[in-house]
Amino acid sequence: MQKTSLPGDLGTTPFTLETAVGLGVSESRLRNSDVAHISRGLYRPVSWDFQLEAAARALSAASPGAWISHVTAARIKCLILPPWLADSTELHLSKPRSLPGVRRKGVTGHAVLVREDEIEVIDGIRISTRSRTWLDMARRLSLDDLVAMGDQLIRIPRLHFEGRSEPFDTLDGLRSLVDRHPNLQGVVRAREALELMRVGADSGPETLLRLAISDSNLPEPELQLTLRPEDPNSPTCDLGYRRRRLAIQYDGDHHLLEPQRLSDRRRDKAFETAGWDVLILDKKDLSDRFQKAVVRIRRMLRTGPLDQPAASGFVDAM
Repeated sequence: MQKTSLPGDLGTTPFTLETAVGLGVSESRLRNSDVAHISRGLYRPVSWDFQLEAAARALSAASPGAWISHVTAARIKCLILPPWLADSTELHLSKPRSLPGVRRKGVTGHAVLVREDEIEVIDGIRISTRSRTWLDMARRLSLDDLVAMGDQLIRIPRLHFEGRSEPFDTLDGLRSLVDRHPNLQGVVRAREALELMRVGADSGPETLLRLAISDSNLPEPELQLTLRPEDPNSPTCDLGYRRRRLAIQYDGDHHLLEPQRLSDRRRDKAFETAGWDVLILDKKDLSDRFQKAVVRIRRMLRTGPLDQPAASGFVDAM
């Protein structure tokens, strides 16, 4: 006997028993071979190709009082993650300690203390906010990677590129969040990260480069340094040292596109015409966490032009 097709979106995405029954599907139909029972009250079509957001939406719907969290939330919110987590298919679900723990096959459960403003509903998914996700990840990420994610939260976005002009959070806002949860695992690392975070990094590699420079006892560079501060249309470098007239650019993969390459060349030429040295770094430099790049930066700082006499502390640091 030919199977009846599943109605609505049930044939293309995970779904709950409640949703299926609401669409007139009997429980006996859900025992057919084209449907897989994932866990309590949760099903998926056998032919479904895994999609993290769809899985999280179904898991959220099947788990009243719980919310998607940790690395799952970080991936859905497009937060910066290290390469070993960037494609993670882990499913993490948090519940308040007052509810029974999470017991679902293939799901990592967490029992935590949380305030209501640390959870939101996005596209039908109950999920931790970006800031709360950053705090939850403090236990798992290295200090440098946690700083990179934090820098992403506090950077000032460009309205014409991103459709928003306000950061996701501020340093003060994140400090307040950390102070709410003094006993959370990872909170010590979160406090350390707050001291290292800076507004101005546009990517994870830019943060890792800045931290590598600081770890080498070199002066901390300025971020988003403009060639002509008085000119709102002035070219800008990712990091740099105005006194030494050194501009440092990290070019990610999108810089390989021809329109971006033309823009980059104009930018770099403007700095060079003004007498600056320009150092271009890319993912090859990232592969060793910028250790070789730091050696080059140290050498350029020692030999580069000066706009004015350097303070003794600057020279001593080199």
